Parts: sequence; structure tokens; C-alpha cells
Amino acid sequence: MILEKYKTSKENKIHQKIVQFTKHPFFGIFIAALLMILVQVLGTAGLIRPSAVDILANMWIYMIVGLGFTLLLGYAGLASLGTAGFIGVGSYVVAFSLGKLGLPLLVAFIMGIVIAIILGTIVGFISLRIEGMYLAIITLGLSEVLVEFFKFATPITNGLLGFQIDRFSIFGILFREHMVYYILVLFLILTMIAVVNLVNSPTGRAMLSIKNSTSAAQAMGISVLKYRLLTFVIATVLAVIGGMLYMSYSRSTIPNLWNLALSLNILAAIVIGGSKSIWGVGLGTFIIFGFDQLVLKSIPFFQTYGNASYIINGVLIILVVMYYPGGLIRLFKDLSGYAKRLYNKLATSWKEYRYGKN
Repeated sequence: MILEKYKTSKENKIHQKIVQFTKHPFFGIFIAALLMILVQVLGTAGLIRPSAVDILANMWIYMIVGLGFTLLLGYAGLASLGTAGFIGVGSYVVAFSLGKLGLPLLVAFIMGIVIAIILGTIVGFISLRIEGMYLAIITLGLSEVLVEFFKFATPITNGLLGFQIDRFSIFGILFREHMVYYILVLFLILTMIAVVNLVNSPTGRAMLSIKNSTSAAQAMGISVLKYRLLTFVIATVLAVIGGMLYMSYSRSTIPNLWNLALSLNILAAIVIGGSKSIWGVGLGTFIIFGFDQLVLKSIPFFQTYGNASYIINGVLIILVVMYYPGGLIRLFKDLSGYAKRLYNKLATSWKEYRYGKN
């Protein structure tokens, strides 16, 4: 009898720990990491075609960039159309460092982060005097300047021909695509954890208060300069890291990749998915950068009319802005809440029918 009670008590404790783990804020991130790793494992086994793995790898890169953008738009309320140019900076830093200077990849990453901090600080200071549409136009102008630099600074960037680099090694280990894929996943998971911690910290709440009312935030003693600079620096660093990871994985870059269309696609991903949720960023990134290539391209109509996918994206943006400003992730949460309430109602009705109201 005592042994049975001990076993029951131990089972209850294990059950409680499992329940606590599933309710942990990082449980979803843990599951996402397993699924992302599974993609490469299945790809290596030949169960997923290599092109699909490449599409998903690019999605993880753009999700890293999108997580920085969601801090800008969703929490600080700042608009930027310079994201693509900053991604391009990251790709060319790696290309120039490895292809021209012969530097190790780790040194290239450090250089890229330093450059990103400088660029983010410059734009952050600009944001103190200019907001809204005008800030977006200025960041777009900066991005276009960077793209023109990529095109015509031939000694550094190889001009319109772009760059191609060989596989790199770290500590004597030659990294192939599947190994770089795991690095992408690691960066994405660390970024997700960092963003979740940031937005739930006093810093995240300060950013949100500045977005809601700059005057009220200043009255409460919140430094607008400090938090706007911090937000732009973080967003720019993540964009540059995305570019460096892109170059590390694809090993090629050209100036035309980093145009306004890419910045708008990243903005669309955040708006469609949800600007205040890491899962919203993931959902929006899949819709903009994955759904077309992985799903629509297999449909004959979209094979014939490839640009028709832009119509779907445009309609989605209109519907989301009109009916779900919080993004499609809010719709999923509402549907989940409705399903839970319906389940509880049906369960209660069944118990009353089976055992009576008493």
C-alpha cells in the first residue's frame, strides 16, 4: 500500500513537471527548434528535396531579420524601409572579408556587427527628429545609397557581377551547407529567446510606452534617445547578421537582391503575421517567403501566372489591416480560445447529461 502511494506520488510529480515544462514560455521555441532540425535531417536522408531545404533556410534567415523589425514596428512604432540594404551590408562584409582579405568567418562577423552598430546609431539619431513616413523615406534613401555602393564600388564589391566565395572553415573544420543550416537554426533560436526576454522586460515596456505616447513616456522619465537608439541598433544588427548568414549559406550575393521589394516583403510579413509576436513573425515569413515557393508553385495556375501570388499577398494585407490589425496570429489565438470554450461547454453538457446537474 505504501509502495503504491509512493508510485502514485512520484507519477504525479513527474506529471506536474511535464505540465510546467509545456507551459514554459520557451517550450514552443524548443519544439520549433526540433522541427527545424528535423527538416535538415529529412533533407539529408533524401526525404525532402534540397530546394525545399534551401527555401526553409532562407525563411529562417528572414525570420531573424523580421524579429528585429518587429521590435522597430511593433514595440517602438518606428517605420523603416532600409532593411534590405542592411542585409546586403552583412552579405558583402562576409564576401569581402573571406573573398578579398582572406579573414576568418568569425572576424567577418565581428566586423559586420560593429558596422551594424554604427549604422543603427546613425539612423537612431535621425529618428529623434523625424518619424512616420518621413523616417521610412530616409531609411529607404539610405538603403538605395548602399545598393548603389554595392553596384559601383567594384574594387570592394565586384560591382554588378557580385561575389561568390568558397566553403569556409572554422577551427580547421570545413563547413558544408547542412552544417551551416544548423548554425542558422542556432542563431534563430537564440534570437527568439533574446526577443522574448527583451519584450517582457522593463526595456520592452519602455519601448512600447514610447510608441503609445512619446510625451507621456518622457513625463515618466523614460529616455526616448536611449530606447530609440537601442531599438534601431538591435534591428540593424539582426539585419546585418541575417545578411552574413545568407552569404555563409548561399555563398553568393549580387546588388539586385537587396532592393526595395525585399524591404517591402519583410514589412508585409510582419503586418500579415503580427508585429508583436515571434510566432506572428514566423507565420508572416512563411506566407511571404515560403508559401509561394513550397505550395503555390506546385499548382499549375501559379506556374503559368507566377506573379499572381502577389495578388494574394496584397489581399491578405488589406484584410489583416481592416479586420485583424494584430496580424493573423491573433486570428489563430481567437480561434484557439473559441475552440477551448466550445470544448469546455460540450464537456460540461456531457457531464450534466451523464451524471446529472448535481
